[in-house]
Amino acid sequence: MDVGAFILAAQFPGQGQEEALHRAVRSAELSEETGLDAVWVAEHHFVPYGVCPSAVTLAALLLGRTRRIGVGTAVSVLPTAHPVALGEQAALLHLLSGGRFTLGVGRGGPWVDLEVFGSGLGAYERGFPESLDLLLRWLREPRVGADGERFAFREVTVVPRSDDVPAGQAVGAPRVIAPQVIVACTSPSSVRLAAERGLPMLLGMHCGDEEKAEVVGLWRKSALAAGRSPEEVETVAARHVSAGVAQIADDRPAAAEVLTKAMPGWLRQGLEAHVTVDGRERRMRDPVAYAELLCELHPVGSPRLCADRLAATAERTGIRRFALLVEGSGDLAATEENVRRLGGEVLPLLR
Repeated sequence: MDVGAFILAAQFPGQGQEEALHRAVRSAELSEETGLDAVWVAEHHFVPYGVCPSAVTLAALLLGRTRRIGVGTAVSVLPTAHPVALGEQAALLHLLSGGRFTLGVGRGGPWVDLEVFGSGLGAYERGFPESLDLLLRWLREPRVGADGERFAFREVTVVPRSDDVPAGQAVGAPRVIAPQVIVACTSPSSVRLAAERGLPMLLGMHCGDEEKAEVVGLWRKSALAAGRSPEEVETVAARHVSAGVAQIADDRPAAAEVLTKAMPGWLRQGLEAHVTVDGRERRMRDPVAYAELLCELHPVGSPRLCADRLAATAERTGIRRFALLVEGSGDLAATEENVRRLGGEVLPLLR
């Protein structure tokens, strides 16, 4: 089982942005120290829900601060990025880190980001497949040109090539053909898109095991229908990632109390700050009810309970990789303790 920390750089009420970013970096450093397998970093624009605007930039810093742990984006938002620029950054991080970088990409939302960055609503509503395909070509081919609806340019040479030998890897050793790409899937269309491209999924923290199992089933069916071999389907399916929340305490009531006290305020101010690009109505989850739901769905409680919860999710869904939000308390010292207990008390029970 592969257990990682999911880091939002969340700005809780009364906190400064530098405080949120410092807690994010410290959480990643402790994740390596305590034996976690990965850290996953998110990006957001113009909202305190998360104050990191570039997941790939923060990932670069964390790769430089660590030596063993995998670092991934969860996710880099494709509609507001140029796929070639993102591909160049991903290849660079892959090569310099010795293959420790994973590029997670997603469609994002219909936010004002699309206006600010000039990509427009069409990039969100129709352009994700074109962007994803161009990104994949950049990571796999020596020369790339484009003649699409959004991107059109003459053929150019890919530099650096992500299939070169990563730094620290002996010449002649089996190559790590990467960076691995994973797709955030929140709709049947995105599930089918990932399956057809042979890419693993990142599934959100808002849904439970039953729903995730159904999504995995749809992905598998779609991948086979697209002509992927059963062997490839099994190999890629092993790289699906389930996002969740982890809060470790001596018992479940104590752990749940930490989250239900701290998270609603953060969720309320963070989610309310999102502005749609076209003024469309949007429904916001009730922050208190959402925090309570997260406590029900995910490993929140004693180390034994948390280990059993992760094992149960793996059994029900087939997903054995996890990205767990560790900063739900909003407090640096409490987050540090949470990461230490996750690595020092929960992981041994799983292994």
